[in-house]
Amino acid sequence: MKTALSTTFGMLMLSAAVMASAAGMAAGDMPVVKPLRGTVDSVDNNTLNFTTRSGAHQSIGLSDKTGIRLVSKTDVESIKSDSFIGSAAIPQADGTLKALEVTVFEPSLKGSGEGHYGWENADGSTGTMTNGTVGKLSKANGRTLSVGYKGGEKQLVVPEDVPIAYVQPGKVDELVKGAKIVVFPGEDGKTARGVAVGKDGFQPPM
Repeated sequence: MKTALSTTFGMLMLSAAVMASAAGMAAGDMPVVKPLRGTVDSVDNNTLNFTTRSGAHQSIGLSDKTGIRLVSKTDVESIKSDSFIGSAAIPQADGTLKALEVTVFEPSLKGSGEGHYGWENADGSTGTMTNGTVGKLSKANGRTLSVGYKGGEKQLVVPEDVPIAYVQPGKVDELVKGAKIVVFPGEDGKTARGVAVGKDGFQPPM
């Protein structure tokens, strides 16, 4: 199953992200991306069967347009000026964002899901997701990054203890039993627009 490198799970709500940025909405008013998180049971006839973190069994279709992304563990040194990153975060009172995780995209995936939009975290709380290019970067007490995207820029504070992941193009055959996944349903809820799969048992942190 082939996918264009520019297609990624973050593109699921790109149009919503653009609208939210253009309208200058507060995080609480933005459309919210609600991914599904769980563990692969099987892939049969282009259907992904998985168990959610709450123990529910679910199935969703895969198509030739489903973006599969392989996610592996890396470290904060992977974040450099001009890196394209994504970060689930919590808005802070001073206007900055406090990162819950950071994903660093392989250069071929630059532009994936670009924007700033609402995001449902793994614990059910609502924060934000920001995908953009790192500009200024300082290294005191973790990292503080300026992240630029079409229509805006955010200041992202990355604590030393948050998980850092690396994202690269993946393949359907990497959706093996027991793999940890994050699923991004399409508009109809029946077919996945994207699936992030952890490499070698890694839990995608987004």
